[in-house]
Amino acid sequence: MALKSVKSNKLRSILTMLGIIIGVASVIVLVSIAQGSTKNVTSRINQLGTNLLTVNTYSTNLELTEDKISELGDLNGVKAISPVVSGRVTAKKDRTTSQVSLTGTNAAYSDVRDAKVKQGRFITDLDVEYRQKVVVLGSETTSTLFGASNPVGEHIQLDGVSYKVVGVLASKGSSMGQGGDNTIIVPLSTGERLVGSTTISTVYLKGKSEDQMDFVMNEVKMKMASLYPGKSDDYGVTNQQDVMDTMSSVSETMTLMLGGIASISLLVGGIGIMNIMLVSVSERTKEIGIRKAIGAKRRDILLQFLIEAVVLSALGGIIGILSGLGLGELVSTLTSMSISFSTSVILYSFLFSLVVGVVFGVFPANKASKLNPIQALRYQ
Repeated sequence: MALKSVKSNKLRSILTMLGIIIGVASVIVLVSIAQGSTKNVTSRINQLGTNLLTVNTYSTNLELTEDKISELGDLNGVKAISPVVSGRVTAKKDRTTSQVSLTGTNAAYSDVRDAKVKQGRFITDLDVEYRQKVVVLGSETTSTLFGASNPVGEHIQLDGVSYKVVGVLASKGSSMGQGGDNTIIVPLSTGERLVGSTTISTVYLKGKSEDQMDFVMNEVKMKMASLYPGKSDDYGVTNQQDVMDTMSSVSETMTLMLGGIASISLLVGGIGIMNIMLVSVSERTKEIGIRKAIGAKRRDILLQFLIEAVVLSALGGIIGILSGLGLGELVSTLTSMSISFSTSVILYSFLFSLVVGVVFGVFPANKASKLNPIQALRYQ
């Protein structure tokens, strides 16, 4: 009887379910976007290097010299260390010109920053020692200057000076302004000459073990404090895991916020169900009276109207799930956003829609079950 009642008022039933459909679809799409963004950011941060510590200087009064960098590299927990100078240069190949970021570093950079070489080789210690005019290109820079051809062994001009291409990096994307594929890597000594400065303001350190990173970070901080007494405000030591934790916290807050906003639609849908069910009770007062007169118990009437409410919310939940999955795929295709569907989120949103149906269906069902059969039969 509950199903027949839903079928007999198709348009009203569809409009009633609309709030639940929109609510469930919104929860799935918004939370999936948030989770997809979280996974994407986490992946990009991991690509910047594992077990990574970064020492940055903020003042020209504090200089990271080669001797002091070596002392940092000699610490127990440090596996590898890579000083960096950076800047912007104009790269030219034939008639193609491009502004790219330049990184001057040593051979350890590929291990410290997890920079994988796709073609050719990486910078060597000999390149740094003899100030070789060699470059390793990022994948985007390679595409810009050479298209689909292999650039290894070819020459490009950096600020008018010829350099030999010895390698090409695998693509790793960019995150938080770091990394990136539109880059050129040169030996540290060559990079200092290109950017016109021998001041090293950034040093990357790779720890021997992920479990010891807090210990290594304390080691580095103590060493920096002894090397530069009273200058703690002029430098900073950051742990990659700290960045990860901060991003995770922000992402979790964003997910909860988006999920909460979408859940409001479910509540609105529940109120819609309650309103329609109350209207339905008023319309079918005489029917309720007849059923009670021929022996229907209060429990039967309560169950009938409660089932109607649950059927509406369940159907709305199923359609909402399908709509949410379809809409999520559409958003991912049109905007290139990362979407990560979660089975638990889909299940929770469906169960929540059922709970909404039960909660908001109880009041109208209870009202219907309490109707006096005599008064109901006389109702016009």
